[in-house]
Amino acid sequence: MEYRTNKRTGDKISIIGLGASYIGSKSEKDALETIEYALENGINYFDLASGHAATFPYYGKAFKGVRDKVMFQIHFGADYTTGVYGWSLDLETIKRSVSWQLENLKTDYIDYGFIHCIDEVKDFETYEKNGVLDYILSLKEKGMVKHIGLSSHTPKAINKVLDLGIVDMLMFSVNPLYDDGLGEYARGNRDERNVLYLRCEKENVGISCMKPFSGGQLLDAAKSPYSEALSKVQCISYALSRPSVLTVLPGTSSVKELKECLEYLNATAEEKDFSVIAGLKKRSYRLSCTYCQHCHPCPKGLDIALINKYYDLSLLGDDMAKEHYLSLEKKAGDCISCGHCDRRCPFHVKQSERMSEIENYFGQ
Repeated sequence: MEYRTNKRTGDKISIIGLGASYIGSKSEKDALETIEYALENGINYFDLASGHAATFPYYGKAFKGVRDKVMFQIHFGADYTTGVYGWSLDLETIKRSVSWQLENLKTDYIDYGFIHCIDEVKDFETYEKNGVLDYILSLKEKGMVKHIGLSSHTPKAINKVLDLGIVDMLMFSVNPLYDDGLGEYARGNRDERNVLYLRCEKENVGISCMKPFSGGQLLDAAKSPYSEALSKVQCISYALSRPSVLTVLPGTSSVKELKECLEYLNATAEEKDFSVIAGLKKRSYRLSCTYCQHCHPCPKGLDIALINKYYDLSLLGDDMAKEHYLSLEKKAGDCISCGHCDRRCPFHVKQSERMSEIENYFGQ
């Protein structure tokens, strides 16, 4: 397993985690088998926005005695007290639900307490007015909640909450379909979403990725708005290439499905390569660097993707990005304009021209 560090919290998080959308629909035997397989293979980050109440006692049983080795995302606004998933902005309902979740998980603390499913600014205003945010923050003061998270599909609402400076982890829907403005949860245009990724990178807010396969739509050529299917490995590779993404949380419900996701860890560069999306119909990523590294290796040793990322972050006012750029052994000025990257870029970015632009910007 590979791990990425949440710079705000210091937590080392497995790049593949486990979503809980479907696992609660399985038998206890099958669910425990999947959860235990995840732990055995180095997965240490588990989301608890489940579609089924049964998920919680399953996790409580699976992690008995090893609770300190795993991290939970628990959502303040997801209600399971009726036996099925519900969404609430009511403080007392949320208190009862969180208490129920902790009891069934057999734990007395929460690693990441999430402001749950805020897709509209008005919902967050209600959340605050009802005292739910104050409740989460009070639990953090007491040590019951270690860190604060936010789950949302909407950049506008996310930015509203990020402005408070309290969010340590964002749960966001990340896949090429949504970033291209297609699909049910494709909130915000491509530019808004890219700026959000970069803002999180700038402010060290980690992203846990939900819906990496767009509910399976990207895996099925017949259902995808594109002309062919992507593999799970390609989808995971895409999500992990986005700035600030720490972990991908596929909603696997069996050992077989989990193994398919874990194939990413041993996949070849060719198997991870998602540049095929550039040629699919309805896609127009031209002139926009996605940091996919398809143009690598540079004959002169430039890390072209990283140089682009630091440049984009600097344009947003991230002084640390400039420092990181200046510490690179090879900088944009080392480009010899050989055209190797221009020919290889699937999104038709004129990287050699961009290197000149970046050199002028940083003055190096």
